[in-house]
Amino acid sequence: MARRSTASGAAAVAESAESSTRQAEPGWAARTWASSWRPLLFVVIAIGLWWLVTELGWVKPYILPHPLETWNQMVTYSDYLIEHTRITAYETILGFLIALVVGEIVAIIMANSQRFQATVYPIILAAQVIPKIAVAPLFVVWLGFGLAPKVTIAVLMAFFPIVISGLAGLKSVDKETLDLAATMGASRAKTFLKIQLPASLPQLLSGLKVAATLAVTGAVVGEFVGGNEGLGYVILYANGTLNTAMLFAALIIMSVLGILLFLIVEIAERLLIPWHASRRSANEAAVISAA
Repeated sequence: MARRSTASGAAAVAESAESSTRQAEPGWAARTWASSWRPLLFVVIAIGLWWLVTELGWVKPYILPHPLETWNQMVTYSDYLIEHTRITAYETILGFLIALVVGEIVAIIMANSQRFQATVYPIILAAQVIPKIAVAPLFVVWLGFGLAPKVTIAVLMAFFPIVISGLAGLKSVDKETLDLAATMGASRAKTFLKIQLPASLPQLLSGLKVAATLAVTGAVVGEFVGGNEGLGYVILYANGTLNTAMLFAALIIMSVLGILLFLIVEIAERLLIPWHASRRSANEAAVISAA
């Protein structure tokens, strides 16, 4: 009887502690504000300095346009910019998804075959070192002026961080855990799905964040070389006509596109690995900041 009452008391204490923790933890809006007010403040200060420098006439308008002029260009030519943004976004997402599938397959094969890794890894490294702007004209010659060269360059830009992070994640799995799974009769497919893939997700998702932003750059580089549409084309045309306000508008939209893709991967990370130490640390930091 005493044991039962002691257990009940311990359970009540634990439940009370958990309830107080839930009450102390801020909501989603508070956590979001706690983690985003600093970058928002930085953006406001940067725009304020931009406005001050141009308003006082410290630089020529063709070098640095006024923020209001840039905003007017975005509003006046909104349909034009939306259409070109849609094209660049499509090229970016398609290239990113192709790089994700191919890169993860290559990483899996490399993690399971030392010979394949020794053969392919130096080639991947050499391809990454070559500047993509230097080989972009070749893809235009080989693939034409359509969608293919732009998507190909986006794939090449995003491929390397996906392969490296995926391989590092798969290699980080404890060998004793794999031996235990084999001893218990788990197949290679089940071992991969239940142990290796979940364990590799933290590093893979970190690589995907880098790859998402690089894919935008790759698509725009392809548009620089052989395109008559997309944000890269808008930037080149604005530069040729000395329309610096339109150039800045395209650059801002390009940055927003990269940030949105990064945030999508960040949301996927929260959903897929809420158990990981990095996510717990982020949540704890948000709780402390909100408090």
